[in-house]
Amino acid sequence: MKVLIVKTSSMGDVIHTFPAVEDARRKRPDIAFDWCVEEAFAGIVALHPAIAKIHTVAIRRWRKHLFNAGTWREATSLRRALQAGEYDLVIDAQGLLKSALVAKQAAAPIAGFDRASAREPSATLFYQRKYAVPRNLHAIERTRRLFGLALGYEPDLSALASGIVPPPGGLAGIDCKTAFLLHGTSREDKKWPAEDWIETARLLVGSGMTPVTTWSNEREKAVAKAISKAVPSTIVVPRSPLADIAAILGRSTLVIGADTGLTHLASAFGLPTVAVFLATEPGLTGPRGQYASTLLAAAGERLMPAQVVPEAEKLLALKLQASA
Repeated sequence: MKVLIVKTSSMGDVIHTFPAVEDARRKRPDIAFDWCVEEAFAGIVALHPAIAKIHTVAIRRWRKHLFNAGTWREATSLRRALQAGEYDLVIDAQGLLKSALVAKQAAAPIAGFDRASAREPSATLFYQRKYAVPRNLHAIERTRRLFGLALGYEPDLSALASGIVPPPGGLAGIDCKTAFLLHGTSREDKKWPAEDWIETARLLVGSGMTPVTTWSNEREKAVAKAISKAVPSTIVVPRSPLADIAAILGRSTLVIGADTGLTHLASAFGLPTVAVFLATEPGLTGPRGQYASTLLAAAGERLMPAQVVPEAEKLLALKLQASA
């Protein structure tokens, strides 16, 4: 049986789908999975060994050049590639109109959330199989339940496994305990102040850790430089391909991150991970993992490094105890 997964974005949403794929790999070894995803996240999908072929879309880029002939050539090429896959089933794990339209291009039966469960009810107009999954569940559990209903098995919700491992690579010549600080995120109101990241780095150095950070734009670069200037032992990784950052991240001792996709990736790798949430509610979309914790700033109050670092150290101690 050949199944196409449609989950195009964002990075966190893609990572939230991995446990469902892992369930299916164990419960339905007869199924071969392909995936359709935004081009920026193809490297993330490639981390899961159960995914055979990755189709890429560029909806964000196509929208900016809707009347460009190149856009329509790419869209046509995608439709041909999806139909050539001859899928027995498409699972739209996103539940949006845009993902449903992508799923339709495969010309195969589409399974997805029912009208009361989908994020955009209009998406269900394109589905042949519709399943009720409560919306008040975490995104990971919702997707696991959807896959189970669509593929005929009961997921074991008492266990959580992503099935992914870090890609090859990492920091060359570094033989120390590293703490990756993921300060960059898409919205300004999600960002912890630079002085808090600096104090976090200082506290980690005091605990025998080497802080590591990176950047993807000029504003993030300024924060990374500020951290390394105040705490000279900090390793600043220059802007790099996502696969390279994932390799370094996956070999870190612990991770402290803002509400961003790489923080979700760290928890999926099974790393001791503390997510710092300042402006968003983590309840249904926050990082999940055996050694993941989310700290949410109380209304009108600051979340202090002196709260965050001990939480990370506690998670690290739990992991070391479990592996002893």
